[in-house]
Amino acid sequence: MTDRMSLTLAQADPEVAAALDQETLRQHEGLEMIASENFVSEAVLEAAGSIFTNKYAEGYPGRRYYGGCEYADIVENLARDRARQIFGGEHINVQPHSGSQANASAFAAVLQPGDTILGLDLSHGGHLTHGHRLSFSGKLYRTTFYHVRRDTETIDYDEMEAVAIQEKPKVIIGGASAYSRLWDFARMRQIADKVGAVYIFDMAHIAGLVAGGVHPSPVPHAQITTTTTHKTLRGPRAGLIISTQDLATAIDKSVFPGQQGGPLVHIVAAKAVAFAEALRPEFRAYAAQIVSNAKVLGEGLQAAGFRLVSGGTDNHLLLVDVFEKGILGSDAELALGKAGITVNKNSIPWDTNPPLKPSGIRVGTPALTTRGMKEAEMRTIASWIAEALERRGDDAALARIRGEVAEMANQFPLYAWRRAPVAVTA
Repeated sequence: MTDRMSLTLAQADPEVAAALDQETLRQHEGLEMIASENFVSEAVLEAAGSIFTNKYAEGYPGRRYYGGCEYADIVENLARDRARQIFGGEHINVQPHSGSQANASAFAAVLQPGDTILGLDLSHGGHLTHGHRLSFSGKLYRTTFYHVRRDTETIDYDEMEAVAIQEKPKVIIGGASAYSRLWDFARMRQIADKVGAVYIFDMAHIAGLVAGGVHPSPVPHAQITTTTTHKTLRGPRAGLIISTQDLATAIDKSVFPGQQGGPLVHIVAAKAVAFAEALRPEFRAYAAQIVSNAKVLGEGLQAAGFRLVSGGTDNHLLLVDVFEKGILGSDAELALGKAGITVNKNSIPWDTNPPLKPSGIRVGTPALTTRGMKEAEMRTIASWIAEALERRGDDAALARIRGEVAEMANQFPLYAWRRAPVAVTA
């Protein structure tokens, strides 16, 4: 037992250690531009990998089903108190393992199977958990959808209201995974109130911008606000629920024991650390820089002839119509990957191509901003993206761009403790 406990990862499992080394190198030497990804601090990493992973803590602080939870209670209370300082709200639950489980818990707290929900269509930028037929939300509940307008490619609130009046949903949910504009939270609440629906907003993508004061908050308007704690919020991969006090008991019961058992105490601790970071003045500067970087990146891509869905961005992401130039999003993702730039293929509104070979790519600036990159770097990156897509069949050109990308990336080191990686084979 003692020997097993003292082994390093490299000694205990060299295959996993090698994969970890390779991933470390990939993150350091490439440009991470997937809009939902970011880099946590070393302090968050330390908490996430801490000894709290050994502890079961079913229940809530002061009301656990296991003994030995006095320190688990401390970190959960810290996480709850700090989240309330950031976002406001009457009740906080920091236990959800993910944003999807936060949404599942929110739905279960106010819905019965078969009830109707109204969400943004996935193909128009919504999220799987907002009613897609392959998600629990589409299987447990009757789903209806609103869309973006054809002319502006922004949320069609008139359609939302018309559908709500016709379908009488029990829940109207806002939020998206690929929408670059501000939301009208007050209008959505008015529509929900008009039809007697509970208004839920999933702010997973914009939570860090809300925390940083550069994006309006849904919390004063929604009865329930859900979010991930990673993405722009720059914490561990997990979830969070904010609700009005009258829904507190239902939310807590829906999370535990409704959706999950014991919370991941090590991740709750990491949330507490990330929330403390989000309360510092430098976080506001980071959030503002994310938006500035996205706008400048978008301007650079437009100057290179690319069409941005809705014409631009108000937040951290861009949805780029590459099919207008005859490029499938899947081919664009592959070419940019060869150039050391990680993005994801993405459907665009009214897409005529299938989801695995869509017309767009989704590009985000949070991870680059965390590394310290600013407007000058965004202009250079826009030129690399444009050249890589134009020369997507030229492996030599993509390799050259990859070298230039690595040179820039190494000027913005990620973690000081990076272990020397294993040799990368061609």
